[in-house]
Amino acid sequence: MNVYGAIKELLNYGENRRLFAPEDRIYCQNLLLDIMKLDGMEEAETDGKHDLQSILKTLLDYACQQGIIEDSITYRDLFDTKIMNCLMPRPGEVISNFKKYYKESPERATDYYYDLSRASDYIRTYRIKNDMKWLADTPYGKMDITINLSKPEKDPKAIAAAAKMKSASYPKCMLCKENEGYAGRINHPARENHRIIPITVDGKAWFLQYSPYVYYNEHCIVFSGEHHPMKIDRSAFKKLFDIVKFLPHYFVGSNADLPIVGGSILSHEHFQGGHYEFAMAKAPVEENVTFEGFGDVKAGIVKWPMTVIRLASENTDRIVDLADKILTAWRGYTDEEAFIFAETDGTPHNTITPIARKRGDEFQLDLVLRNNITTEEYPDGVYHPHPEYHHIKKENIGLIEVMGLAVLPARLKKEMEDLGNAIVKGEDIRNSEELKKHYDWAEEIKKKYSDINKYNVEDILKSEIGIVYSAILEQCGVYKRTEEGRKQLLKFISTVK
Repeated sequence: MNVYGAIKELLNYGENRRLFAPEDRIYCQNLLLDIMKLDGMEEAETDGKHDLQSILKTLLDYACQQGIIEDSITYRDLFDTKIMNCLMPRPGEVISNFKKYYKESPERATDYYYDLSRASDYIRTYRIKNDMKWLADTPYGKMDITINLSKPEKDPKAIAAAAKMKSASYPKCMLCKENEGYAGRINHPARENHRIIPITVDGKAWFLQYSPYVYYNEHCIVFSGEHHPMKIDRSAFKKLFDIVKFLPHYFVGSNADLPIVGGSILSHEHFQGGHYEFAMAKAPVEENVTFEGFGDVKAGIVKWPMTVIRLASENTDRIVDLADKILTAWRGYTDEEAFIFAETDGTPHNTITPIARKRGDEFQLDLVLRNNITTEEYPDGVYHPHPEYHHIKKENIGLIEVMGLAVLPARLKKEMEDLGNAIVKGEDIRNSEELKKHYDWAEEIKKKYSDINKYNVEDILKSEIGIVYSAILEQCGVYKRTEEGRKQLLKFISTVK
C-alpha cells in the first residue's frame, strides 16, 4: 500500500465510520493531499483489509521519508492527529448530533459521542488493547487490576526539543476547553481530532469529554469552562449530582483537593465518571449509622478497605446538606489517638473523595475520608502506599484507584514475566537490579504455594498483586478495619452536627 492507497483507505474508513458525509469526500481528500505535500491524487489499488493503525503507519512512514516530520513517537503522534482532523466534523455538528440523540436518551447520546471519540483516533484503541487487565479476588470483592501500556513514553528527541522551548501558557493545562482542535507541540499533545460537549453544571458552563487513555468503559472527564483549582466543598457535591441527573447511567466522582491524596491535575476543577460499576459501588453497607436531623437520609459505613460513608436518598438536596456537614466536621477534626490531624503548622490535611451515582429512584453519595499527613517514617504519606509495597506501586491513590481499579506502572509487565521465570527456575533474584526489590514478596509467595510451575506462575502473581493492592488501600484508609478503628470512626461520626 503506497501513500495514495493509504489516503484512499483512510477516506473509506472515515466514510464508513460516518466521520464525514459522502458529499465531503473530495474536500477531505484535498485536505489530506495538502498536509502530505502532494499535488494531486493518483489511482491506487486497495483491498480494504487494512485497519486504521496500518493506514496511519503508511502515511506517517511516508511523511518521515519525505522530511515532512521527524521520525519519533512524539512527532508521529502530533502528525497523525493532524491527519485524522482532515476527516473530522466541526464542533458545532458534533454538539448538534449529541443534542439530537440526547432527545432519544442520554445513553444514545453518549453512545454516539464515545463511538466518535474512538473512530476519530482521539482514543487510540489499538494502543489501549495493549494494556494488561484482569480481575483479582480480594476480601472486598473482585478488584480491577491494570498495567498501563498505552501511554507512550517521551522519546529523547522530543525531550531535547522541549527543553529548548519557552514555557507556554496556551492552553493553560491539559483540561482547558482551548485544547479542542489545538495542533499541539512537543510538550503538549495534539488535540485537533478532539471534540467537547458543553453542559450546564450548577448554572455554569462545563464540558464533557472522554479520557484518551480510557481506564474503564466510557471513562469520561467533566471539566469547568474556567481554569481554576480543584476544591471539594458543598458546591462540588451539588455539581456531581447535576452531572448524574444529566447522565443517569454514569457514575461521577472527584479526586480530593489536596496533594498526595489528590489527582494529577489539581489546577483545573474537573470530575471523572463513566459507564462502569467498580468494586466499591458493589460493596455493601456493613453498619448503618444516623446523623442528627437527617433521619430521611440513609447512611452507613461501607465494607471497603478505605474509610467510606455512604449516603442515600431520593432527595439530592438533603444528601448535599448532610455531606456538607460531614465535610465541614472532617476538615476540622483531630484525634491524636487515631493519628488524625486536621492541620500541622498551618497546613490542612483532611479532605474527602466523593463519588455520586443513581440506583433506581435513589441517589447515592460515597464520601471517602482522606488525610495527607506525612512523617519522617512515611515521607510520602502516612495514608499512602507504604514502602513495603513500593515494588508494586508507589504513586498516589486517586479517585479511580480508591474505587477499586489499580493503575500500575508499565515496568511491571516485564518484571512479572522475569520474576515468574526466576521463581520457576529457582533463581536468586537478589542479583538482578530490576527484580531484587520483589525479593521479600517473592519469598512469601513461594512459602504460600506448594507447587509453582510455568503453567500457573502468571496467574499466581496476578492474584498476589490483587492482594497487595487491597492491602495498599487498607493503608490508605484513615481508620483501620479493626474494632478500635471502628470505634474511632463512630467517634468522628458522633461529632457531625
